[in-house]
Amino acid sequence: MRHKLIFKLLPWVFSFMCVIQSFSHAQRTGYSKAELVGRRSALMDAVNDGVIILFGEAQYVRSGWFAPGAHFRQDNDFYYFTGNEDWNTILVMIPQTKESFLFLPQLTASEIRSDGINLLEDEEAQQKTGMTRIYELSYFSQFLAQNMGRHKTVYLRMISRGRVVSTNAKKDTVNFSDQISLDNYRIQKIKERFPYVEIRDITPFIDALRVIKTPEEIKVSRRIGKISSDGVKQAMLATRPGVFEYEIEAAAMHTVLKHGAKGAGYPPIVGSGINTCTLHYWQNSKQVEDGDLILMDFGGDLDYQMVDITRTWPANGIFTPEQREAYQVVLEVQKACIEAYRPGITAKDVQEHVAEVMKQKGMDPRGLRGGIGHYVGMEVHDVGPRGVPLEEGMVFAIEPALYYPEKGFGIRIEDTVLITEDGCEILTKDVPKEIEEIEKLMASRKMK
Repeated sequence: MRHKLIFKLLPWVFSFMCVIQSFSHAQRTGYSKAELVGRRSALMDAVNDGVIILFGEAQYVRSGWFAPGAHFRQDNDFYYFTGNEDWNTILVMIPQTKESFLFLPQLTASEIRSDGINLLEDEEAQQKTGMTRIYELSYFSQFLAQNMGRHKTVYLRMISRGRVVSTNAKKDTVNFSDQISLDNYRIQKIKERFPYVEIRDITPFIDALRVIKTPEEIKVSRRIGKISSDGVKQAMLATRPGVFEYEIEAAAMHTVLKHGAKGAGYPPIVGSGINTCTLHYWQNSKQVEDGDLILMDFGGDLDYQMVDITRTWPANGIFTPEQREAYQVVLEVQKACIEAYRPGITAKDVQEHVAEVMKQKGMDPRGLRGGIGHYVGMEVHDVGPRGVPLEEGMVFAIEPALYYPEKGFGIRIEDTVLITEDGCEILTKDVPKEIEEIEKLMASRKMK
């Protein structure tokens, strides 16, 4: 009887475990107090003097600064050291005393009803965050005035990086849109109020920390790598002649959102046919035709960590001989690049390894030399010094490609990798990229 009861209960136990596993897989974890305190301590140790000031995003999502429908996303540097997603916030760190102070706006009853509370309403906020003190934002100017007499150096962010650089450059080409950046405005304000202080750039110190991922960041990167890989696989399964590119995008977005990602880490690229030759194609509006290749560049954003994946596959499930030949060249170059990745390696080393591998295989790389890709982390093109040897804890995307506009197709294959002690770990390995694996997955589709 006991054995019969156990067997009757097994399906219920299995279902319960699946629910628990699904919940765990979908949970957003954020970062521990020890992690955030450690990051602040490391930055203060690196600077060791003056006052460090970092600003959170100053505008609320409904102000129009963000794209319609977008979730609020905190400034990356501010979040990196605080884990805080309140808007209009300021962090001050004093390296000589190892103190950290957080300033937040005092919300009205109406604002709390509308948007919820911030940390000022939490009596345990100081203990939870590891901050020395948490103050109302209105006290910030007085706080600075009281401390500038003892500290003659102020560290601010003076260098824009990543997408901000490109955005500002394009904006400045329009005479009516070329206003000063927010970072530069803040520098001017500090100089006006405290003309006797020296302004120094905190950016290189922050970048040196962000470029080497901590164990907690690596754990998140592995999760978002798995989630994003599942998303691209679902996009492949949703592909067939006659669907629209945005339907393929929707399949991937559904998967990453379902499993806890806040959304896409960057605007997804889903190009079919000739659109595969546009590097940053974003419209995703064309109807897919029989014989098209699909090029999808996609990655989710989980706990402020991203991955970058690109896969190319045939809409009808079978590569043509011409597509197959070009695809195999790109794949072999990418695999040779990844094979070379390990601490101490430079871009020149990777290029030489790729050239040797292609020579041994008797393949023409057609101008694809390989090399070291771009950093990945809190942004898809993340911060970090260029041209330096690889170090354990760095995360990169490698994305060789060939484009044939005259033939109506392009091919790009991209994975995100973590540099390990003696090589690299492919964080996005769960998406098929061998031709036979792709065609096998496509053959499993339920065609309508």
